[in-house]
Amino acid sequence: MVDLKRQYEKIKPEIDQAITEVINSTAFINGPAVKSFQEDLEQYLGVRHVIPCANGTDALQVAMMALGLKPGDEVITTNFTFIATAEVIALLGFTPVVVDVDPDTFNIDPEAVRRAITPKTRAVVPVHLFGQCADMDAIMQIAAEYNLFVIEDNCQAIGAAYTFKNGTRKMAGTIGHVGCTSFFPSKNLGCYGDGGAIFTNDDDLAKQLRVVVNHGMTVRYYHDYVGVNSRLDSIQAAVLKVKLARLDQYAAARRKAADYYDRAFSGHPALKIPARFERSTHVFHQYTLVTSGIDRAALQEFLTSRDIPAMIYYPVPLHMQKAYLDPRYREGDFPVTEHLCNTVISLPMHTELDEEQLEYITKSVLEFVNR
Repeated sequence: MVDLKRQYEKIKPEIDQAITEVINSTAFINGPAVKSFQEDLEQYLGVRHVIPCANGTDALQVAMMALGLKPGDEVITTNFTFIATAEVIALLGFTPVVVDVDPDTFNIDPEAVRRAITPKTRAVVPVHLFGQCADMDAIMQIAAEYNLFVIEDNCQAIGAAYTFKNGTRKMAGTIGHVGCTSFFPSKNLGCYGDGGAIFTNDDDLAKQLRVVVNHGMTVRYYHDYVGVNSRLDSIQAAVLKVKLARLDQYAAARRKAADYYDRAFSGHPALKIPARFERSTHVFHQYTLVTSGIDRAALQEFLTSRDIPAMIYYPVPLHMQKAYLDPRYREGDFPVTEHLCNTVISLPMHTELDEEQLEYITKSVLEFVNR
């Protein structure tokens, strides 16, 4: 699904030098490389504060801890996402409230968010799924009406840009009160291990986030808050600094591959190509088709037989996961999410796809669906 080896080979001298410099400095934790990457990312995103951390899940957890949410508070999020989004809500003793998604963009449905709000609701977590932003005009308006925090799960859309109805443009993850991202190796901006970051324009919140990620310390060995130990190590920061300089180039390569897929599959009755939300750029973390009238499992097996990886993101909605079963929800309550879980399939999507590979992939898919 992702060719990290070929990507590395193209930037090997810079990556190797960056890693060697960290090793020679022996500043492995909170070293200059972390600060340098943090500053570069702040400039790229146009955000006042970037707080690096250990991974994307930690980013979500730290954000919720720093906002002061209490056990029993309700947090609304999408039903169609990776488990980490709901996992941290439950882990902290909050109540996950899941809602359905837009059938075209796969992102959280703002009107479903509005219907789910109760007196216990404190926050909403829109997930910018597969590489494009949710409808942040509507989400921010709803949040303002009900005095809710907005925590952007931007683990799949770093580098995407959102244009508001009034013409204002902001980068994904910098729109809400706080944004979170992951630097897992397969992400659009991925390191060579685990990593994550939190974004905010709120100076006071940034201070609290930095306290929470560092054991709740305000002064060394003085712990005023319950915190965690979540750090981005210097080697990963050095790798990310090199790759951040190419992030827009990487996004362009992904969009070029997506355009090729679109041309091959557009208008086919068995395949619905991913919609591109008019107010967001799309950085295509995944290229996800919705199938119709075909055996998806057989298609995946056929592609595997051709040495073409194809993944199902995601096969089970959150409300049907054993760990998150809730008497409030039952099968059939979220028709769009449940339909997507039964029909979507994602094709290889990365920066190194060439035309020969894309032709092979698309012809293989069409051979199966046309037979």
